[in-house]
Amino acid sequence: MRLLIAGGAGYVGSTLIPKLLDRGYKVDVVDLFWFGNHLPRQTGILNKDIFHLTIEDLEPYDQVIFLAGLSNDPMAEYSPNKNFIFNAAAPSYLAYIAKKASVKRYIYASSCSVYGYTENELYDETRPVSSSYPYGISKLQGEQAALQLADEGFSVISLRKGTISGYSPRMRFDLIINTMFKSAMKDRTIVINSPSIWRPILGIQDAATAYIRAIEANHKISGIFNVASGNYTVGEVGDLVKATIEEKLPLRVNLCIKHIQDFRNYKVSIEKAKNVLSFHPAADVRSIVGNLIDNMDKYHDWESPLYSNIEAFKAIDHGIEIPAMASVA
Repeated sequence: MRLLIAGGAGYVGSTLIPKLLDRGYKVDVVDLFWFGNHLPRQTGILNKDIFHLTIEDLEPYDQVIFLAGLSNDPMAEYSPNKNFIFNAAAPSYLAYIAKKASVKRYIYASSCSVYGYTENELYDETRPVSSSYPYGISKLQGEQAALQLADEGFSVISLRKGTISGYSPRMRFDLIINTMFKSAMKDRTIVINSPSIWRPILGIQDAATAYIRAIEANHKISGIFNVASGNYTVGEVGDLVKATIEEKLPLRVNLCIKHIQDFRNYKVSIEKAKNVLSFHPAADVRSIVGNLIDNMDKYHDWESPLYSNIEAFKAIDHGIEIPAMASVA
């Protein structure tokens, strides 16, 4: 099977693609390589912008996976116009030409951010979405555009992912557990702004597994699937990050608890993904932190803009070249 992964050189793709190659898939990537290229050499590269792809470009592929776009609220709020182009228009266009090219399945990287603010309820895929922030709105727009194209010959799967964390060759320290880990290691303090709000957490290895389960699902399956490793309050995440670091390393970590109101609060049910895709997560906060500790020798400069999507995005927006990008293919 031949796969095209849009945005495959990013945080998720750099973990997912080696696993796909190990399973015997042929994988090509179309990417702007904002954060460098950490992919295996046998990965194929399409040097095109998504909007320059044609139906003919997509005809060789069995499935197309959309991992591209702006990846979080800070990027979306910094540049709302680019957010709606990259997160809504780009996946819509790609899904449209994929169907025209007779691609069999389109997998869209959605987000649990579409749920916005919920009270103390566990949300499944049938519950209403209510995000009023650019990121959540755009992810929902991309999802809806792709799903309306689904039919018997064109499967569309949307994975609404929790907040991903853990080690990836294309490392990030702007994700909840990774950020706390960086703060603990660098400053010996974890700052928790809103301890009571809920977040679904998704370990990076579980994220890769979710995509594999979607790729290998029965061809008749389409729909929306929540995927997460577990639901936690932010305060609990901080406690677990602190406890794991202190157990594994000779460090003492302080907690700085604030009570800043946050209008993004949600926890999700993953029963549908378990029952339909056979997605069974293995990670929890402690194992994710352990994974970060085990890979500490692979990253050195905590403050590198390459580890923060918003900082790298701002640099690119201002025409500033980040040194590590010079080797991008």
